[in-house]
Amino acid sequence: MTRPVIGVTASIDHRSAAFGETYSLTRQYAAGVVQAGGVPVIIPHNLDEEALHALLDRLDGVLLSGGGDLDPAWYGEAAHPATCEIEPDRDRVELTLARWLVEQARPLLAICRGIQVLNVALGGTLVQDIPAQIPAAVPHSFDRKTTPRHYLAHPVKIDPDSHLARVLQLDVAQTNSWHHQALKQVADRLRVTAVAPDGVIEAVEVQGQRLAIGVQWHPEWLFEERAEHRRLFEELVRAASVNGC
Repeated sequence: MTRPVIGVTASIDHRSAAFGETYSLTRQYAAGVVQAGGVPVIIPHNLDEEALHALLDRLDGVLLSGGGDLDPAWYGEAAHPATCEIEPDRDRVELTLARWLVEQARPLLAICRGIQVLNVALGGTLVQDIPAQIPAAVPHSFDRKTTPRHYLAHPVKIDPDSHLARVLQLDVAQTNSWHHQALKQVADRLRVTAVAPDGVIEAVEVQGQRLAIGVQWHPEWLFEERAEHRRLFEELVRAASVNGC
């Protein structure tokens, strides 16, 4: 059986003075795809639309990974002081990819930054800083030096009549949380399928597609110990295996 090829977006690591900028991808994203039976490949940022089309034609599915903040100019706002780690080329490539994937009904799993990219690509907006703009919110981000990535920060309530609920096989899921931004105005094509106890949006999906799910948490840090989060990667690979893209 041919293993589906899953494109995974990456960040830029600016720390390597000797070798210049390098693409950076937490190994857990690749591990999640591999354990589910897929073959992960990094999607670079320095592609024009023709090259991006050519790459997409060779992929069976896409995972939009976590990372820094989107430039708020993409959704018509000035930057909040807390907005950080903007990567213009990454924004351009991922927003274009997200639109194409939805238009062509291709398999897509969007994680953390990825759910925000999906929303903005389809016309939505973002809360740029939860602590400043939603002061009553539960904690959604923690000290990375003292808190393990798999720390279960809060539950999310899942719409039982959603693709996400069928994948996770739960109405309430325990999740980690590593984000200071969130969805604000939800794009018309997206349906909210999970929320945190404070009402912050935790998942969306495009209805009627093989797979187009975005989650605000990080299942790549949870899949090894928790089957419900492992099933997200398995669903991506399963969807990508059905007649290809």
